[in-house]
Amino acid sequence: MNAIQAAVVVLREAAGPLHYREITERMLAQRLWTTSGKTPWNTVNALIAVDIKDQGANSRFVRVRPGFFALNSKLVDDESSNKHSLCSEPGDNGHGGKRLSFPDAAERILSRSGSRDPMHYRDITKRALKLGLIRTKGLTPAATMYSSILTEIRRREARGESPRFEQHGHGMVSLAAWLPGAVAGLVEEKNREVREELLDRAREASPADFEDLVSQLLAKMGFDEVEGTSISGDGGIDVRGTLVVGDTVRIRMAVQAKRWKNNVSAPVVQQVRGSLGAHEQGLIITTSDFSKGAKVEAKRSDAAPVALMNGEQLAVLLATYEMGARVESYELYIIDDLEESEE
Repeated sequence: MNAIQAAVVVLREAAGPLHYREITERMLAQRLWTTSGKTPWNTVNALIAVDIKDQGANSRFVRVRPGFFALNSKLVDDESSNKHSLCSEPGDNGHGGKRLSFPDAAERILSRSGSRDPMHYRDITKRALKLGLIRTKGLTPAATMYSSILTEIRRREARGESPRFEQHGHGMVSLAAWLPGAVAGLVEEKNREVREELLDRAREASPADFEDLVSQLLAKMGFDEVEGTSISGDGGIDVRGTLVVGDTVRIRMAVQAKRWKNNVSAPVVQQVRGSLGAHEQGLIITTSDFSKGAKVEAKRSDAAPVALMNGEQLAVLLATYEMGARVESYELYIIDDLEESEE
């Protein structure tokens, strides 16, 4: 994978603009791209800038502001949409002739690989193309495949759902279902119980303790200069902090913590937006959920951004950052399939 392809994968996974230094750091961290240069971020910045200059409207990138790039949604979204990433396989494809998405094609390739060993996303893509499971007008189908798999993993984790794929690093992917069903079921059931318990504890906490919990979580998530404001019931901003991305991007956030049972409505979003200081963005964290009106209000393009985190998302983050829970690892021995071993 070259630098441009790796940048596409990183930006698709981020689902938003990133500074070229952050793009480079993620590319290197995920080992999507390697270089011996001493200033790889300058190389990435130059390559993307040249791509935009040479390709114009046909470039996969757009510069949103100095140093920050995003994907050209018109081109890249089409590449992974059903319009270009799905097709019918001649004959009986096991899905009644229905089209397959990139993740669905990956699942089929892995499930029919004849072993339970992880497979590189490039090999998955080659087999899917050879069998006619996917069709794309994009020039980097392997990058689209890997990005689609990573995006699905991230989305399912955020929703607290059981994963379909397991990422092993170095571009290797396997099916999560390959973990013995009984064990996988027990693990997921236990994790779900833990998340529910963490959320119940958050709901039962005092206002001061809940705001302290939110402050600690933000710090673990990478926020800097986290400080709680004076306790004032549910009114106003409860916590302020600075989200630091890649040691280069700093975003000042004003957070309101809602220890509620009922859904948060649109007026609360408006209240938070009205309490923002200069150059601040808003974030509402609740133990409940958000009404449809609140979600629409938060996404208004003509107003200051206000992000929303509901109870399920809060519970996932509390478990992920081991706040009130801890991760335990065990060794699992599985009997080899003698027939497969002899082959």
